[in-house]
Amino acid sequence: MAVKLLEVTIPGCVACARFKKMWEEKMSKDFPDVEFTTIDATEPGGQELLMKHTIFATPGILINDEVFSTGPVNEKKLRAKLEELGNNS
Repeated sequence: MAVKLLEVTIPGCVACARFKKMWEEKMSKDFPDVEFTTIDATEPGGQELLMKHTIFATPGILINDEVFSTGPVNEKKLRAKLEELGNNS
């Protein structure tokens, strides 16, 4: 099963931009099987995710439709989680 990584973001969010840059420049090559997508929290689908998962800070990071973190993302913890999930496939 592929791991699905979803970033719930808002326009102008500095922490969101930092996460996306970290993912694209540092992590995506290490986790090529991870399906990474983003969704704008100001759009209807994004609003639904905010309410469903009680996300109060962005970026909201969901892994396989479960909240991993909100606000600034800890790279070491994210790597550890993705490695764990990759080993369980």
